[in-house]
Amino acid sequence: MSSLHRCLPWLILLLVLRDGGGGTAVAAAGKVPAIIVFGDSSVDTGNNNFIPTIARSNFWPYGLDFADGHPTGRFSNGRLATDFISEAFGLPASIPAYLDTTLTIDDLAAGVSFASASTGLDNATAGILSVITMAEQLEYFKEYKLRLKLAKGDARGEEIIREALYIWSIGTNDFIENYYNLPERRMQYTAAEYEAYLLGLAESSIRAVYALGGRKMDFTGLTPMGCLPAERMGNRGDPGQCNEEYNAVARSFNAKLKQAVVPKLNKELPGLHLVYADTYDVLDAVVRKPADYGFENAERGCCGTGMFEAGYFCSLSTSLLCTNPNKYVFFDAIHPTERMYNMLADKVMNTTLHVFL
Repeated sequence: MSSLHRCLPWLILLLVLRDGGGGTAVAAAGKVPAIIVFGDSSVDTGNNNFIPTIARSNFWPYGLDFADGHPTGRFSNGRLATDFISEAFGLPASIPAYLDTTLTIDDLAAGVSFASASTGLDNATAGILSVITMAEQLEYFKEYKLRLKLAKGDARGEEIIREALYIWSIGTNDFIENYYNLPERRMQYTAAEYEAYLLGLAESSIRAVYALGGRKMDFTGLTPMGCLPAERMGNRGDPGQCNEEYNAVARSFNAKLKQAVVPKLNKELPGLHLVYADTYDVLDAVVRKPADYGFENAERGCCGTGMFEAGYFCSLSTSLLCTNPNKYVFFDAIHPTERMYNMLADKVMNTTLHVFL
């Protein structure tokens, strides 16, 4: 069952309570004309296909369950959480990548992703695999706004920017690719200090979008990154088990984002509606007891051995591909399956609908 179908009863009840049953559901849903996305591989719908980097997934087996089985650059077997969210708002069922040269601004007017796999809030993280920094994503957004106004007219362009829902999903790579993998940031910061540094960068990016006209925003917290199959494999202290140090950092980051950054910005920036979207709890619950949610495997990815493969390594081990990705929480050693992304989308929808409809 799709995210849209699961959310519909709740959505209908909400609209009835708001409008007294006056039949304004369509008008209310129309208040979000576009979904605009910033982030990393969790929400990159193909931008890295168009830059010189090895951080790509535009090849089989990625995309095997996407529409006609065509790999798009999404790091999954099918759609991402943001695709399901777009569909739930009555918008296109998949969000296009901004750098896709085959698309016009009209194709991007109802939703666009500026995200780049392997990036982070920290520019140094993006530099590891030469991907798009957050600053560059914001520059693309400025360009997008200008193109939108030229195509739609100033008034309509500004309206789309003002009423669009902005989603961030970013931060995991700053820890697992950068802080815990390379020495430079650990020499400069303790883990708590690095969290504070990243939260400052998150705040700056939110302020930048606000300055350009954005008002409805959803910043997604970190998932239990210590339970990614690749991190289980690399857990030297307890091989095969979740790295609880990494999970503790994710919970700490999320708490500060939710309790400090979000209320501060909502208070300081007039008209801003910023919410924190928790995806930690649902993924944590699934990886702890996968059978309760209809999964058979939460410790390995569907691709290859499931312990370390991601990106090009998945294309080199297709003979080991699992037969049913729906039974797996993760498609590769880092990224969830479409089914798990659908569950994450449900969580985000139930967090944001009451604010943005």
